[in-house]
Amino acid sequence: MKNQAIVCLAAAGLLISPVRARTQTPAASAGRVGVINIQEAILSTAEGKKAMADLQKKYAPRQQDIQRMQQEIQSISDQLQKQGPTLSDEEQRRLNRSLESKQTLLKRSTEDAQAEFGADRDEAVRRIGQKMVRLIGEYAQQSGYTLVVDSAQIPVYYAAPDIDVTAETIKRYDAANPAEAAEAGTSAPAAPATRPAAAPVKPAATPKPADKPKP
Repeated sequence: MKNQAIVCLAAAGLLISPVRARTQTPAASAGRVGVINIQEAILSTAEGKKAMADLQKKYAPRQQDIQRMQQEIQSISDQLQKQGPTLSDEEQRRLNRSLESKQTLLKRSTEDAQAEFGADRDEAVRRIGQKMVRLIGEYAQQSGYTLVVDSAQIPVYYAAPDIDVTAETIKRYDAANPAEAAEAGTSAPAAPATRPAAAPVKPAATPKPADKPKP
């Protein structure tokens, strides 16, 4: 799935204007810059972990249906390959029609599930990201930052550890959202820091109909 929502958040919300920081501490006027990996931050919050776990649970039945269709397709393909020479022409045509129909249904079901999963995931990221962007702005002004950039979107060749605000942002976000954090608990593992959430399922390579045996 595409993770464009995170890119948009970084571009639209994470640049803390120097104009807003003019009234801040002397460190701010010196141009203190912070970096954050907002994707890691979103997925590492308790709310983010719970959102991803809830999505996996929601789409588990769809994944099971897709896996069942894959098994049916494989079963028909195996039957055609193993019993092809002994099957009548009519039975071979019937099985081939069934195989093609199931392959089409599998493709459509997989694409629909992936699209819906991606839309739900992006909505969760957007919801959490909006709150996080506000929190980053408040924290940046309080701490004297004139600029906070997303290290995953803008090339950063060196950053001192003390200017990376990712961990502090996660900590402050969970503290500001105690209900979500308490509900999430440890029910879901942390999502990978540099990769978007996985799609519910990828279709297996669909077998081709068996060739009709020559007389």
